[in-house]
Amino acid sequence: MTERDAAADETTGATPPASYAAAGVDIDAGERAVELITPHAKRASRPEVLGGLGGFSGLFALKGNYREPVLAAASDGVGTKLAVAQAIDKHDTVGRDLVAMCVDDLVVCGAEPLFLQDYIAVGKVVPETVAQIVAGIADGCVEAGCALLGGETAEHPGLMQDNHYDLSATAVGVVEADKVLTPDRVRAGDVVIAMGSSGLHSNGYSLARKVLLEWGHMDLFGHVEEFGRSLGEELLEPTRIYARDCLALIAEADVRTFAHITGGGLAENLARVIPQGLVAELERNTWTPAPIFALIGQRGRVEQLEMERTFNMGVGMVAVVAPEDTDRAQAVLTARHVDNWVLGTIKRSTDPKSTEAGSRVSLVGEHPRF
Repeated sequence: MTERDAAADETTGATPPASYAAAGVDIDAGERAVELITPHAKRASRPEVLGGLGGFSGLFALKGNYREPVLAAASDGVGTKLAVAQAIDKHDTVGRDLVAMCVDDLVVCGAEPLFLQDYIAVGKVVPETVAQIVAGIADGCVEAGCALLGGETAEHPGLMQDNHYDLSATAVGVVEADKVLTPDRVRAGDVVIAMGSSGLHSNGYSLARKVLLEWGHMDLFGHVEEFGRSLGEELLEPTRIYARDCLALIAEADVRTFAHITGGGLAENLARVIPQGLVAELERNTWTPAPIFALIGQRGRVEQLEMERTFNMGVGMVAVVAPEDTDRAQAVLTARHVDNWVLGTIKRSTDPKSTEAGSRVSLVGEHPRF
């Protein structure tokens, strides 16, 4: 539009021509974001990846001497933990959370994560912010041993605020058909081994934010003595990625199954892999939950059952192993620097006909110093 045209519009009140940019979608910013994320995607790769970014789909050649491969898929997001990242303008860790939530679900059935595709919805594309997010996703993929095969960044003006975004992803893995870990492998006498969490992981943030920020008026930038860092840094501690640890455990010990402890807590998630007629008896006195759990419980006067249904309480992953392999399993995890301990055992249920999931896990005792 020329200056004369613009002047005419001002004089006549005519509406200037519409454009995608005027509607809030900046294609140029999107292209700049792709430029910034490309190096991160390249470092999160595997030999089976064909081609690179820019195609309409990602290609992955399923190579190897598989006898009867079964593909496994898991989709997830990061939830309202993103609100903390957006509040303190720190975006380089939530991508690791996104990867963890997907690949740690995959490995429960014994599947090796192969690749992940992400979806980033933003109110306004800020290339540098998108690059930080994808850098974290690439970090997580490298740690999990899977490829970042591609994804999508979508700008949603009018639907989301400019500085807001949401994340989701789908991960795909592979496992031999006769190696799939299922509840029917679990036996009475098996041992339940806990793997320590790195904090809240990516669950329960709606309650945590309500208690600490809305009711407690705590400052995300404020130093908290119990944490040795700011509240925001504690809340953004990335979810631990257990995928390679679990695969190493499968290779060295007789693992019956795993349980990824996410929303629903320890009891509800472990119950998903305990067959009818058996019960996992777990001892609270075997561990002390981290200070962040105590802070939320005390500040919000949250009842113990509610805490245990909402948060992982310090247990991020559980392995059920044959009793004779307990020491070996713990040695493998310790060698991989995974905090672990015997959490309990599998026993026959006193009500073997019960189909209630709640009857399959029993938590007894009290946490020391909590």
